[in-house]
Amino acid sequence: MTDRRIYRVVQWATGNVGRNAIEGVLAHPDLELVGAYTYDPAKAGRDLGELCGIGPIGVTATADVDEVLAIDADCVLYAPMLPSTDEVLRIVAAGRNLVTPTGWFFPFHAHDVAELEGACRQAGVSVHGTGINPGGITEQLPLLLSGYCRDIRHVRAEEFSDIRTYPSEFVVREIMLFGKPPAEAATSPMLAILGDGFGQSIDMVAAALGWELDADKPATIDTAVATAPIDTPVGVLDAGTVAAQRLTWQGTVGGEPVITVRVNWLMGTDHLDPAWDFGPEGERFEVAFDAVPPVSASFHGMHPASLDDDLDRNPGIIATAMHCVNSIPAVVDAEPGIRTYLDLPLMPGRAAR
Repeated sequence: MTDRRIYRVVQWATGNVGRNAIEGVLAHPDLELVGAYTYDPAKAGRDLGELCGIGPIGVTATADVDEVLAIDADCVLYAPMLPSTDEVLRIVAAGRNLVTPTGWFFPFHAHDVAELEGACRQAGVSVHGTGINPGGITEQLPLLLSGYCRDIRHVRAEEFSDIRTYPSEFVVREIMLFGKPPAEAATSPMLAILGDGFGQSIDMVAAALGWELDADKPATIDTAVATAPIDTPVGVLDAGTVAAQRLTWQGTVGGEPVITVRVNWLMGTDHLDPAWDFGPEGERFEVAFDAVPPVSASFHGMHPASLDDDLDRNPGIIATAMHCVNSIPAVVDAEPGIRTYLDLPLMPGRAAR
């Protein structure tokens, strides 16, 4: 009998995704948590279990990059709020494989990746971008479901989420621009912030299905405003300000859409103009094909059941973290370079212990 390999993992960043990734690594029989990097000096030296609220585990965080890269590890799970190519290059140059929910899903068309590819090959390691949206719903699941179809004419991947379960006031108000006038929200930076990741999603699906896309990917934002003040976890949204958004990105061929990615973000369903709602299925993710047969699927369970849930353990955040955690063995074992779903085998989760 061959001994089972144990993969040594460093967690990079200890925010919501990072904390859930730590719990996921601890639960995975093939992984060992050996260290963590934190951007917050106040967390340095603290036990990672205590940071996660699960009790001491005997592994501490550090705010020193040299110290964390000196730890003998097979893989870094890189989960900052915003990614840094310089950080990723430094991690790779240290001979660490890397998985991340922050990008590198399929960057070959939108970014110059020669330096990162070269660094991976020189160090003999791989980089893999994953997650749920982008990182799964918009790439992995369409690729899987497409295998049941022929004559595919259009693919749609869409999210329907209640933003009241995302209680980050700065992000919701100052980046997503809820509570702002519609004219201000029409210039939302989220079109570009998410557009990079979703653009890679669109490129991956097109490459797999055989479409040669037009150079530009149209992106639009539609908004609904509050018809009365709306009390939310991030404060009151005044009447006349943005209380729901619908952002759309498309890949086209000859100007005709063949791939559509969309997010619907609502601050509840009361007092909205237009009167948007989630429909009879509620919050969900959807993937649908205009094809033979017209396959479609809805995915539930990745949204909090109510506003009273433990939102630090939002199911969507757990799913994002676990998609990274469960990919680690395949990524470590892969050939060097940027590796996508088109390169890697099935990456299953593990049974409860």
